[in-house]
Amino acid sequence: MLDDLSQKLESVFRKLRGHGKLSEKNIADSMKEIRRALLEADVNYKVVKQFITAVEARAVGQEVLRSVTPGQMVVKIVHDELVKLLGENTSQLKSAGIPPTVIMLCGLQGSGKTTFAGKLANFLRKKGKHPLLVAADIYRPAAIEQLEIVGKGLNLPVYSETSGDAVAICANAIGEARKKSRDVVILDTAGRLHVDDRMMSELEQIKKKVQPQEILFVADGMTGQDAVNTAGAFLERLDFDGIVLTKMDGDTRGGAAISIRSVTGKPIKFIGTGEKPDAVEQFYPDRMASRILGMGDIVSFVEKAQETIDVENAQKMEQKLRRNEFTLEDFLDQIQQIKKMGPLDQLLGMIPGMGAQMRGVQVDDNAFKYIEAIIYSMTVQERRNPKILNGSRRKRIAMGSGTKVQDVNKLLNQFGQMKKMMKKMKRMPKRGMGNIPFGLG
Repeated sequence: MLDDLSQKLESVFRKLRGHGKLSEKNIADSMKEIRRALLEADVNYKVVKQFITAVEARAVGQEVLRSVTPGQMVVKIVHDELVKLLGENTSQLKSAGIPPTVIMLCGLQGSGKTTFAGKLANFLRKKGKHPLLVAADIYRPAAIEQLEIVGKGLNLPVYSETSGDAVAICANAIGEARKKSRDVVILDTAGRLHVDDRMMSELEQIKKKVQPQEILFVADGMTGQDAVNTAGAFLERLDFDGIVLTKMDGDTRGGAAISIRSVTGKPIKFIGTGEKPDAVEQFYPDRMASRILGMGDIVSFVEKAQETIDVENAQKMEQKLRRNEFTLEDFLDQIQQIKKMGPLDQLLGMIPGMGAQMRGVQVDDNAFKYIEAIIYSMTVQERRNPKILNGSRRKRIAMGSGTKVQDVNKLLNQFGQMKKMMKKMKRMPKRGMGNIPFGLG
Protein backbone atom coordinates (compact mmCIF):
# COMPACT_ATOMS: atom_id res chain seq x y z
CA MET A 1 0.00 0.00 0.00
CA LEU A 2 1.53 3.32 -1.17
CA ASP A 3 4.87 1.52 -1.21
CA ASP A 4 6.58 3.75 -3.80
CA LEU A 5 5.72 6.97 -1.96
CA SER A 6 6.76 5.46 1.38
CA GLN A 7 10.12 4.42 -0.04
CA LYS A 8 10.87 7.92 -1.36
CA LEU A 9 9.87 9.63 1.88
CA GLU A 10 11.93 7.19 3.95
CA SER A 11 14.95 8.07 1.80
CA VAL A 12 14.46 11.77 2.60
CA PHE A 13 14.11 11.11 6.33
CA ARG A 14 17.18 8.87 6.35
CA LYS A 15 19.27 11.81 5.08
CA LEU A 16 17.75 14.13 7.68
CA ARG A 17 18.53 11.76 10.53
CA GLY A 18 22.11 11.57 9.32
CA HIS A 19 22.66 15.26 10.15
CA GLY A 20 23.65 16.01 13.72
CA LYS A 21 22.32 19.53 13.31
CA LEU A 22 19.88 20.89 10.78
CA SER A 23 20.08 24.20 8.96
CA GLU A 24 17.44 26.01 6.95
CA LYS A 25 19.24 24.80 3.81
CA ASN A 26 19.03 21.12 4.92
CA ILE A 27 15.33 21.53 5.54
CA ALA A 28 14.71 23.39 2.26
CA ASP A 29 16.48 20.64 0.29
CA SER A 30 14.41 17.98 2.07
CA MET A 31 11.18 19.85 1.34
CA LYS A 32 12.06 19.89 -2.37
CA GLU A 33 12.47 16.11 -2.35
CA ILE A 34 9.21 15.62 -0.43
CA ARG A 35 7.42 17.93 -2.89
CA ARG A 36 8.77 15.90 -5.81
CA ALA A 37 7.74 12.60 -4.19
CA LEU A 38 4.19 13.83 -3.59
CA LEU A 39 3.79 15.18 -7.12
CA GLU A 40 5.08 11.90 -8.57
CA ALA A 41 2.48 10.12 -6.44
CA ASP A 42 -0.13 12.18 -8.34
CA VAL A 43 -1.13 14.32 -5.36
CA ASN A 44 -2.98 17.51 -6.33
CA TYR A 45 -0.40 20.26 -6.84
CA LYS A 46 -2.38 22.80 -4.75
CA VAL A 47 -2.53 20.28 -1.90
CA VAL A 48 1.23 19.68 -2.20
CA LYS A 49 1.92 23.43 -2.07
CA GLN A 50 -0.21 23.91 1.06
CA PHE A 51 1.33 20.86 2.73
CA ILE A 52 4.96 21.91 2.09
CA THR A 53 4.24 25.46 3.26
CA ALA A 54 2.75 24.15 6.52
CA VAL A 55 5.67 21.77 7.16
CA GLU A 56 8.31 24.42 6.36
CA ALA A 57 6.65 26.93 8.67
CA ARG A 58 7.11 24.56 11.61
CA ALA A 59 10.37 22.92 10.51
CA VAL A 60 12.47 26.10 10.29
CA GLY A 61 11.39 27.21 13.76
CA GLN A 62 13.52 27.04 16.89
CA GLU A 63 11.60 23.90 17.92
CA VAL A 64 13.55 21.89 15.32
CA LEU A 65 16.82 23.76 15.09
CA ARG A 66 17.41 23.46 18.87
CA SER A 67 16.10 19.91 19.14
CA VAL A 68 18.42 17.15 20.36
CA THR A 69 17.18 14.95 17.49
CA PRO A 70 16.23 17.42 14.74
CA GLY A 71 15.79 14.72 12.07
CA GLN A 72 13.21 12.90 14.18
CA MET A 73 11.46 16.19 14.92
CA VAL A 74 11.00 16.90 11.21
CA VAL A 75 9.57 13.40 10.70
CA LYS A 76 7.09 14.11 13.50
CA ILE A 77 6.09 17.42 11.90
CA VAL A 78 5.56 15.76 8.51
CA HIS A 79 3.49 13.04 10.22
CA ASP A 80 1.34 15.59 12.07
CA GLU A 81 0.69 17.66 8.93
CA LEU A 82 -0.09 14.51 6.94
CA VAL A 83 -2.68 13.51 9.56
CA LYS A 84 -4.29 16.96 9.20
CA LEU A 85 -4.33 16.54 5.43
CA LEU A 86 -5.99 13.11 5.69
CA GLY A 87 -8.68 14.32 8.07
CA GLU A 88 -7.37 14.13 11.67
CA ASN A 89 -10.48 12.39 13.09
CA THR A 90 -12.06 9.07 12.12
CA SER A 91 -15.53 9.58 10.65
CA GLN A 92 -18.27 7.12 11.61
CA LEU A 93 -21.32 6.11 9.59
CA LYS A 94 -24.53 7.88 10.55
CA SER A 95 -27.53 5.83 11.71
CA ALA A 96 -31.24 6.37 11.25
CA GLY A 97 -33.33 7.18 14.31
CA ILE A 98 -35.85 4.61 13.13
CA PRO A 99 -34.42 1.64 11.16
CA PRO A 100 -33.46 0.90 8.52
CA THR A 101 -30.34 3.02 7.99
CA VAL A 102 -30.00 3.64 4.24
CA ILE A 103 -26.49 3.78 2.73
CA MET A 104 -26.28 4.80 -0.92
CA LEU A 105 -23.16 3.95 -2.93
CA CYS A 106 -22.24 5.99 -6.01
CA GLY A 107 -19.28 6.26 -8.36
CA LEU A 108 -18.06 5.45 -11.84
CA GLN A 109 -18.36 2.03 -13.44
CA GLY A 110 -15.40 -0.15 -12.49
CA SER A 111 -14.67 1.68 -9.24
CA GLY A 112 -15.62 -1.40 -7.22
CA LYS A 113 -19.05 -0.40 -5.87
CA THR A 114 -20.63 -3.86 -6.07
CA THR A 115 -17.70 -5.60 -4.42
CA PHE A 116 -17.54 -2.91 -1.74
CA ALA A 117 -21.30 -3.25 -1.13
CA GLY A 118 -20.70 -6.86 -0.09
CA LYS A 119 -17.66 -5.95 2.02
CA LEU A 120 -19.55 -3.17 3.80
CA ALA A 121 -22.49 -5.50 4.49
CA ASN A 122 -20.09 -8.09 5.91
CA PHE A 123 -18.32 -5.40 7.99
CA LEU A 124 -21.62 -4.17 9.45
CA ARG A 125 -22.83 -7.71 10.14
CA LYS A 126 -19.77 -8.22 12.36
CA LYS A 127 -20.92 -5.12 14.25
CA GLY A 128 -24.26 -6.79 14.98
CA LYS A 129 -26.25 -5.29 12.09
CA HIS A 130 -28.59 -7.11 9.68
CA PRO A 131 -27.95 -5.62 6.23
CA LEU A 132 -29.94 -5.94 3.01
CA LEU A 133 -28.14 -5.48 -0.33
CA VAL A 134 -30.11 -3.76 -3.10
CA ALA A 135 -29.33 -4.24 -6.81
CA ALA A 136 -30.16 -0.76 -8.17
CA ASP A 137 -27.86 -0.95 -11.21
CA ILE A 138 -30.33 -1.87 -13.97
CA TYR A 139 -28.07 -0.91 -16.88
CA ARG A 140 -24.77 -2.77 -16.66
CA PRO A 141 -25.02 -6.32 -18.04
CA ALA A 142 -25.03 -8.92 -15.24
CA ALA A 143 -24.78 -6.23 -12.53
CA ILE A 144 -27.75 -7.68 -10.63
CA GLU A 145 -26.39 -11.19 -11.01
CA GLN A 146 -22.99 -10.06 -9.72
CA LEU A 147 -24.50 -8.61 -6.54
CA GLU A 148 -26.59 -11.75 -6.04
CA ILE A 149 -23.42 -13.86 -6.30
CA VAL A 150 -21.71 -11.59 -3.75
CA GLY A 151 -24.71 -11.87 -1.43
CA LYS A 152 -24.90 -15.65 -1.79
CA GLY A 153 -21.20 -16.00 -1.01
CA LEU A 154 -21.67 -14.00 2.21
CA ASN A 155 -25.04 -15.57 3.04
CA LEU A 156 -26.68 -12.12 2.89
CA PRO A 157 -30.06 -11.25 1.33
CA VAL A 158 -30.19 -9.29 -1.95
CA TYR A 159 -33.25 -7.36 -3.12
CA SER A 160 -33.74 -7.05 -6.90
CA GLU A 161 -36.50 -6.39 -9.42
CA THR A 162 -36.95 -6.50 -13.18
CA SER A 163 -39.09 -3.34 -13.27
CA GLY A 164 -36.45 -1.21 -14.95
CA ASP A 165 -36.99 1.72 -12.54
CA ALA A 166 -34.03 2.21 -10.21
CA VAL A 167 -35.81 4.81 -8.06
CA ALA A 168 -38.79 2.49 -7.46
CA ILE A 169 -36.48 -0.45 -6.73
CA CYS A 170 -34.68 1.52 -3.99
CA ALA A 171 -37.97 2.69 -2.45
CA ASN A 172 -39.49 -0.82 -2.54
CA ALA A 173 -36.31 -2.27 -1.00
CA ILE A 174 -36.71 -0.09 2.09
CA GLY A 175 -40.25 -1.42 2.55
CA GLU A 176 -38.92 -4.95 2.17
CA ALA A 177 -36.22 -4.25 4.77
CA ARG A 178 -38.86 -3.17 7.29
CA LYS A 179 -40.88 -6.34 6.65
CA LYS A 180 -37.84 -8.58 7.06
CA SER A 181 -36.41 -6.63 10.06
CA ARG A 182 -33.23 -5.65 8.20
CA ASP A 183 -31.76 -2.59 9.95
CA VAL A 184 -29.32 -1.50 7.20
CA VAL A 185 -30.06 -1.08 3.48
CA ILE A 186 -27.10 -0.75 1.08
CA LEU A 187 -28.00 0.62 -2.37
CA ASP A 188 -25.66 -0.47 -5.17
CA THR A 189 -26.47 2.20 -7.77
CA ALA A 190 -25.51 2.37 -11.44
CA GLY A 191 -22.24 3.83 -12.65
CA ARG A 192 -20.97 4.95 -16.04
CA LEU A 193 -17.62 5.00 -17.78
CA HIS A 194 -17.68 8.77 -17.27
CA VAL A 195 -19.88 11.35 -15.53
CA ASP A 196 -23.08 12.07 -17.50
CA ASP A 197 -26.22 14.05 -16.79
CA ARG A 198 -28.63 11.11 -17.09
CA MET A 199 -26.80 9.12 -14.44
CA MET A 200 -26.58 12.10 -12.11
CA SER A 201 -30.28 12.85 -12.51
CA GLU A 202 -31.19 9.28 -11.55
CA LEU A 203 -28.95 9.46 -8.47
CA GLU A 204 -30.53 12.78 -7.47
CA GLN A 205 -33.99 11.21 -7.78
CA ILE A 206 -32.96 8.23 -5.63
CA LYS A 207 -31.53 10.59 -3.00
CA LYS A 208 -34.75 12.66 -2.96
CA LYS A 209 -36.99 9.59 -2.79
CA VAL A 210 -35.27 7.51 -0.09
CA GLN A 211 -33.34 10.25 1.79
CA PRO A 212 -30.33 8.08 2.73
CA GLN A 213 -28.47 8.66 5.98
CA GLU A 214 -25.17 8.15 4.15
CA ILE A 215 -24.09 8.70 0.54
CA LEU A 216 -20.65 7.21 -0.05
CA PHE A 217 -18.62 8.05 -3.15
CA VAL A 218 -16.62 4.97 -4.17
CA ALA A 219 -13.37 5.72 -6.01
CA ASP A 220 -10.67 3.50 -7.46
CA GLY A 221 -7.58 4.25 -5.37
CA MET A 222 -5.34 3.40 -8.32
CA THR A 223 -6.63 6.23 -10.52
CA GLY A 224 -4.88 9.00 -8.61
CA GLN A 225 -5.83 12.54 -9.61
CA ASP A 226 -8.67 11.33 -11.88
CA ALA A 227 -10.51 10.05 -8.81
CA VAL A 228 -10.27 13.51 -7.23
CA ASN A 229 -11.67 15.20 -10.36
CA THR A 230 -14.57 12.73 -10.53
CA ALA A 231 -15.28 13.21 -6.82
CA GLY A 232 -15.67 16.95 -7.45
CA ALA A 233 -18.30 16.32 -10.13
CA PHE A 234 -20.30 13.96 -7.88
CA LEU A 235 -19.99 16.33 -4.93
CA GLU A 236 -21.50 19.19 -6.92
CA ARG A 237 -24.63 17.19 -7.76
CA LEU A 238 -25.06 14.85 -4.78
CA ASP A 239 -23.19 16.44 -1.86
CA PHE A 240 -22.11 13.00 -0.63
CA ASP A 241 -21.15 12.34 3.00
CA GLY A 242 -17.97 10.33 2.72
CA ILE A 243 -15.44 8.61 0.47
CA VAL A 244 -14.43 4.98 -0.05
CA LEU A 245 -11.09 4.19 -1.71
CA THR A 246 -10.95 0.71 -3.23
CA LYS A 247 -7.98 -1.34 -4.52
CA MET A 248 -5.55 0.26 -2.08
CA ASP A 249 -3.63 -3.03 -2.02
CA GLY A 250 -2.69 -2.62 -5.69
CA ASP A 251 -0.01 -0.59 -7.45
CA THR A 252 -1.46 2.69 -6.20
CA ARG A 253 0.61 5.86 -6.11
CA GLY A 254 -1.42 7.31 -3.26
CA GLY A 255 -2.44 10.60 -4.87
CA ALA A 256 -6.15 10.00 -4.39
CA ALA A 257 -5.82 9.04 -0.72
CA ILE A 258 -3.82 12.16 0.11
CA SER A 259 -5.65 14.66 -2.13
CA ILE A 260 -9.31 13.68 -2.13
CA ARG A 261 -10.20 14.70 1.41
CA SER A 262 -8.46 18.07 1.13
CA VAL A 263 -10.04 18.90 -2.24
CA THR A 264 -13.60 17.77 -1.45
CA GLY A 265 -13.71 18.53 2.26
CA LYS A 266 -15.39 15.15 2.79
CA PRO A 267 -13.88 12.43 5.03
CA ILE A 268 -12.51 9.12 3.80
CA LYS A 269 -14.54 6.49 5.68
CA PHE A 270 -13.31 3.14 4.31
CA ILE A 271 -10.47 1.68 2.24
CA GLY A 272 -10.46 -1.61 0.36
CA THR A 273 -7.30 -3.64 0.97
CA GLY A 274 -7.84 -6.82 -1.05
CA GLU A 275 -10.27 -9.08 -2.86
CA LYS A 276 -11.58 -11.12 0.08
CA PRO A 277 -14.94 -10.21 1.69
CA ASP A 278 -13.24 -9.00 4.87
CA ALA A 279 -10.56 -6.97 3.07
CA VAL A 280 -11.99 -3.59 4.07
CA GLU A 281 -10.84 -1.23 6.81
CA GLN A 282 -12.35 1.76 8.49
CA PHE A 283 -10.15 4.75 7.66
CA TYR A 284 -7.99 6.15 10.46
CA PRO A 285 -5.97 9.22 9.30
CA ASP A 286 -3.23 8.79 11.92
CA ARG A 287 -2.75 5.11 11.06
CA MET A 288 -2.62 5.83 7.33
CA ALA A 289 -0.05 8.59 7.90
CA SER A 290 2.09 6.14 9.89
CA ARG A 291 1.89 3.57 7.08
CA ILE A 292 2.83 6.15 4.44
CA LEU A 293 5.86 7.19 6.50
CA GLY A 294 6.93 3.58 7.05
CA MET A 295 6.11 3.57 10.77
CA GLY A 296 3.78 0.56 10.60
CA ASP A 297 0.32 0.25 12.13
CA ILE A 298 0.45 -2.02 15.14
CA VAL A 299 -3.05 -0.98 16.33
CA SER A 300 -4.69 -2.29 13.14
CA PHE A 301 -2.55 -5.42 13.38
CA VAL A 302 -3.81 -6.17 16.90
CA GLU A 303 -7.41 -5.42 15.85
CA LYS A 304 -7.13 -7.90 12.99
CA ALA A 305 -5.82 -10.51 15.42
CA GLN A 306 -8.66 -9.87 17.86
CA GLU A 307 -11.26 -10.17 15.07
CA THR A 308 -10.02 -13.54 13.83
CA ILE A 309 -8.79 -15.29 16.98
CA ASP A 310 -11.13 -17.20 19.24
CA VAL A 311 -10.37 -16.04 22.80
CA GLU A 312 -11.20 -19.42 24.39
CA ASN A 313 -8.94 -21.29 21.96
CA ALA A 314 -6.19 -18.71 22.51
CA GLN A 315 -6.32 -19.29 26.27
CA LYS A 316 -6.14 -23.08 25.76
CA MET A 317 -3.17 -22.57 23.44
CA GLU A 318 -1.42 -20.47 26.07
CA GLN A 319 -1.80 -23.27 28.61
CA LYS A 320 -0.38 -25.77 26.11
CA LEU A 321 2.57 -23.48 25.45
CA ARG A 322 3.32 -23.26 29.16
CA ARG A 323 3.05 -27.02 29.65
CA ASN A 324 5.26 -27.59 26.59
CA GLU A 325 2.46 -29.63 24.96
CA PHE A 326 2.39 -27.72 21.66
CA THR A 327 1.89 -30.21 18.79
CA LEU A 328 1.90 -30.08 15.01
CA GLU A 329 -1.92 -30.04 15.20
CA ASP A 330 -1.72 -26.83 17.24
CA PHE A 331 0.81 -25.41 14.80
CA LEU A 332 -1.59 -26.13 11.93
CA ASP A 333 -4.39 -24.36 13.80
CA GLN A 334 -2.17 -21.30 14.30
CA ILE A 335 -1.34 -21.16 10.58
CA GLN A 336 -5.03 -21.23 9.68
CA GLN A 337 -5.72 -18.33 12.07
CA ILE A 338 -2.91 -16.28 10.53
CA LYS A 339 -4.30 -16.89 7.04
CA LYS A 340 -7.66 -15.46 8.14
CA MET A 341 -5.94 -12.20 9.09
CA GLY A 342 -4.96 -11.46 5.48
CA PRO A 343 -1.90 -11.56 3.17
CA LEU A 344 1.41 -11.89 5.00
CA ASP A 345 3.06 -8.91 3.30
CA GLN A 346 0.24 -6.63 4.51
CA LEU A 347 0.47 -8.00 8.06
CA LEU A 348 4.25 -7.59 8.21
CA GLY A 349 3.93 -4.06 6.84
CA MET A 350 1.81 -3.14 9.87
CA ILE A 351 4.62 -4.02 12.28
CA PRO A 352 6.80 -0.94 12.99
CA GLY A 353 10.18 -1.23 11.29
CA MET A 354 9.24 -4.29 9.23
CA GLY A 355 8.02 -2.39 6.15
CA ALA A 356 11.46 -1.15 5.17
CA GLN A 357 13.14 -4.48 5.96
CA MET A 358 10.64 -6.44 3.87
CA ARG A 359 10.83 -4.12 0.85
CA GLY A 360 11.81 -6.09 -2.23
CA VAL A 361 11.34 -9.41 -0.41
CA GLN A 362 8.72 -11.66 -2.00
CA VAL A 363 6.47 -13.00 0.75
CA ASP A 364 4.97 -16.24 -0.54
CA ASP A 365 1.60 -17.00 1.06
CA ASN A 366 1.67 -20.35 -0.77
CA ALA A 367 4.40 -21.51 1.63
CA PHE A 368 1.62 -22.13 4.13
CA LYS A 369 -0.03 -24.54 1.68
CA TYR A 370 3.04 -26.80 1.66
CA ILE A 371 3.23 -26.81 5.45
CA GLU A 372 -0.48 -27.65 5.67
CA ALA A 373 -0.10 -30.39 3.06
CA ILE A 374 2.79 -31.98 4.97
CA ILE A 375 0.93 -31.94 8.31
CA TYR A 376 -2.32 -33.23 6.74
CA SER A 377 -0.34 -36.15 5.26
CA MET A 378 0.61 -37.30 8.76
CA THR A 379 -1.45 -39.59 10.96
CA VAL A 380 -2.95 -38.19 14.16
CA GLN A 381 -0.31 -40.08 16.15
CA GLU A 382 2.51 -38.57 14.06
CA ARG A 383 1.19 -35.02 14.47
CA ARG A 384 1.04 -35.42 18.23
CA ASN A 385 4.39 -37.17 18.56
CA PRO A 386 6.82 -36.21 15.73
CA LYS A 387 9.59 -38.22 17.40
CA ILE A 388 8.23 -41.40 15.79
CA LEU A 389 8.83 -40.00 12.28
CA ASN A 390 11.58 -42.26 10.95
CA GLY A 391 12.94 -42.28 7.39
CA SER A 392 10.18 -44.40 5.83
CA ARG A 393 7.42 -42.36 7.45
CA ARG A 394 8.97 -39.10 6.23
CA LYS A 395 9.22 -40.51 2.71
CA ARG A 396 5.53 -41.50 2.81
CA ILE A 397 4.54 -38.03 4.07
CA ALA A 398 6.58 -36.33 1.33
CA MET A 399 4.88 -38.43 -1.37
CA GLY A 400 1.44 -37.82 0.11
CA SER A 401 1.94 -34.04 0.29
CA GLY A 402 3.61 -33.60 -3.10
CA THR A 403 6.81 -32.34 -1.49
CA LYS A 404 10.34 -33.61 -0.92
CA VAL A 405 11.76 -35.40 2.11
CA GLN A 406 14.00 -32.33 2.61
CA ASP A 407 10.86 -30.18 2.98
CA VAL A 408 9.50 -32.51 5.64
CA ASN A 409 12.84 -32.47 7.46
CA LYS A 410 12.96 -28.66 7.30
CA LEU A 411 9.50 -28.34 8.83
CA LEU A 412 10.33 -30.77 11.63
CA ASN A 413 13.60 -28.97 12.38
CA GLN A 414 11.80 -25.62 12.59
CA PHE A 415 9.17 -27.15 14.82
CA GLY A 416 11.90 -28.58 17.06
CA GLN A 417 13.53 -25.14 17.39
CA MET A 418 10.15 -23.68 18.26
CA LYS A 419 9.68 -26.26 21.02
CA LYS A 420 13.08 -25.34 22.50
CA MET A 421 12.08 -21.69 22.53
CA MET A 422 8.85 -22.59 24.30
CA LYS A 423 10.79 -24.23 27.13
CA LYS A 424 12.39 -20.84 27.77
CA MET A 425 9.00 -19.15 27.57
CA LYS A 426 7.70 -21.55 30.21
CA ARG A 427 9.75 -19.66 32.82
CA MET A 428 8.33 -16.25 31.76
CA PRO A 429 5.63 -14.54 33.88
CA LYS A 430 2.06 -14.98 32.66
CA ARG A 431 1.13 -12.03 30.41
CA GLY A 432 -1.56 -13.36 28.08
CA MET A 433 0.56 -14.68 25.21
CA GLY A 434 -2.50 -16.14 23.52
CA ASN A 435 -3.75 -12.82 22.14
CA ILE A 436 -1.58 -13.02 18.99
CA PRO A 437 -1.08 -16.14 16.83
CA PHE A 438 2.20 -17.67 17.95
CA GLY A 439 2.94 -19.03 14.49
CA LEU A 440 3.46 -15.49 13.15
CA GLY A 441 6.78 -15.39 14.94
